[in-house]
Amino acid sequence: MVLSGPGFGASAPPDAGRGPAAGVRAQIDPASDAAVMLRVAEGDEAGFNFLAQKYHRPMIHFLYRMVGNHAVAEELAQEVFLRVYRARASYRAEARFTTWLYRIATNLAVNHARDTKHERAAQTVYLDAADEETGTTPDVADDDPSAEERLLRDERMAAIRKHVLALPERQRTAVMMHKYQGMDYHQIGEVLKLSESATKSLLFRAYETLREKLKDFV
Repeated sequence: MVLSGPGFGASAPPDAGRGPAAGVRAQIDPASDAAVMLRVAEGDEAGFNFLAQKYHRPMIHFLYRMVGNHAVAEELAQEVFLRVYRARASYRAEARFTTWLYRIATNLAVNHARDTKHERAAQTVYLDAADEETGTTPDVADDDPSAEERLLRDERMAAIRKHVLALPERQRTAVMMHKYQGMDYHQIGEVLKLSESATKSLLFRAYETLREKLKDFV
């Protein structure tokens, strides 16, 4: 098992083998993450390294949006993959692998937020932080704004940060997954264990609250 360093080992899905989960694998795409994870459940270390490498950076980005601290996000990402590895034998391809993965990550991030609530009161969480590779933010075009535009942008971003963080926990988590991870209603619902209609309702309420709070910036 490899969990640290610039690469995690395998760079492509290892070949499928035969084993107890072969019947389940026959029903899904053998190149899918779920099929790879089923092979991990049978002891395929290379398969685990492939998944850890594939999702390492996205997981850190997701957790950073949740906790607002790169060092903590990296530690939590390590813990996510450790939990994936420890639970490998119990994995069942009943949903997408990413659903299972992000459910683990969300639970860890929520628990961390609860445990450190008193510490986070003094922290600034940059939901609009620039991507490490591109330097762009989710909400701002990559151009050269004037001083006035930068001021307005900063005020808007500060307001977004404040009001997103003030959302109820489940609404905040759903917004993070929808806006920053590009997950659809079905995927978010699977992670939060909600129906698709309940997820739509949850996000509708969250965005309505944000629209009301941010109406002066629209």
